[in-house]
Amino acid sequence: MLNLSNLSPAYGSTKNEKRIGRGEGSTRGGTSTRGHKGAKSRSGYKRKSGFEGGQMPLQRRVPKFGFTNINRVEYKGINLDALATLLEKNSATTMDAAYFVANGLVSKNAKIKILGRGEIATAVEVHAHAFSKSAVEAIEKAGGKAVTL
Repeated sequence: MLNLSNLSPAYGSTKNEKRIGRGEGSTRGGTSTRGHKGAKSRSGYKRKSGFEGGQMPLQRRVPKFGFTNINRVEYKGINLDALATLLEKNSATTMDAAYFVANGLVSKNAKIKILGRGEIATAVEVHAHAFSKSAVEAIEKAGGKAVTL
């Protein structure tokens, strides 16, 4: 009967590791499979990341262009139609960051921007980090209020 005490790998599926540097009689003594001379044969050799043997490395061959602004603020956009579907599911008078996180629209630390696609019919107070002009108009037209955090 097969159980945990007598498990073994299938025949031929495992091999013994090469034991190098154990003398000439092992046929892997001497240079210990490292070849003759050069940096790779020495102890303490460590290949530099990205080194391609003297060939121009990839990070220098690929063209670089453009500009990355380190102060850019990334917003998670939520459209008015998403707000309308949320209001259909559960009516709320105020929608803030915690409300959006609880309903799975944004992650906890995301900055929120309300965008103007779609329509909203009910009056609701929306708290967000930013609003598009059309979103503010639509919210106020429905009798709601757009509050910038």
